[in-house]
Amino acid sequence: MRATTSLHTCRRVALALLLSWAGATSAAAQPAKPPAFKPAPKVDVSPAVQKLKSGDEGQIRAGLDDLRIAGAAAAAAAPAVADVLARGLTEPLALQAIETLGDLESSDGSAILAQYASHRTVTVRRAAIKALTRTKGAAAASALRKALGDADAQVRGNAASGLGALKAKDAVPDLFVALDHKVNEAAASIGQLCNAEQCEQLAGKLGKLPFDVVMSGLELMLFRPSSEVSEDAKIKVLGRLRELGTGEAHRFLKDVERRLVKEASPRIRQAVEQAVKATAGGSQ
Repeated sequence: MRATTSLHTCRRVALALLLSWAGATSAAAQPAKPPAFKPAPKVDVSPAVQKLKSGDEGQIRAGLDDLRIAGAAAAAAAPAVADVLARGLTEPLALQAIETLGDLESSDGSAILAQYASHRTVTVRRAAIKALTRTKGAAAASALRKALGDADAQVRGNAASGLGALKAKDAVPDLFVALDHKVNEAAASIGQLCNAEQCEQLAGKLGKLPFDVVMSGLELMLFRPSSEVSEDAKIKVLGRLRELGTGEAHRFLKDVERRLVKEASPRIRQAVEQAVKATAGGSQ
């Protein structure tokens, strides 16, 4: 059930990327004045930090609650939360502090979260991995790569997805290893990050791994902008699907054809149309 949900999530992510691509293309054709950037207003974190330093469990809990409500606007408090975690807390309070660091979205929390990502308790490891996806930074990427080999499937899956969210392109080789060890979420992250050679490597998994797993990555790759993945690389993948010739491949290609934006490259459009025709009689 978890793997199926992850694949459905990947489909939704792909659709979101497609819509953003279409929007960017339309914007290029019809320039519009970009909205003014408005940074999140900062809040005074000193009252919450004082509660964290009190040493009283009730006060610490209240301080964490205050910071979670403020969210990223209270990012300046991340070092204080990290210090509290480093000193040691009861497990329920540690979980709250970990989740708070995720809400603060500051890389200042990544180092301590990386330590908790190796905690003996699986619920703590799961929480730390989720938070690391939001705090980001080099320490987060390193911890997520290590977590690809965790004993818990949920930790492995969230780590794989997190590396895609962090755009950790240097982690693609590790993601391939994870994919070969049935961490299905790795396919989508590979599709978000792969270069031409790596995208071709992912396409080479067709027929060896479940179709939906491989396509959760190739779908994302096909809808990435040409500045990230060349047309030649995309056409090679379309050729692989054409050669596969199955009913699954045909249905996928039909879906791609339907979703292509009208501004799509003539080469890509032609390659998709030809692949659809070539797989029309594919086996189910």
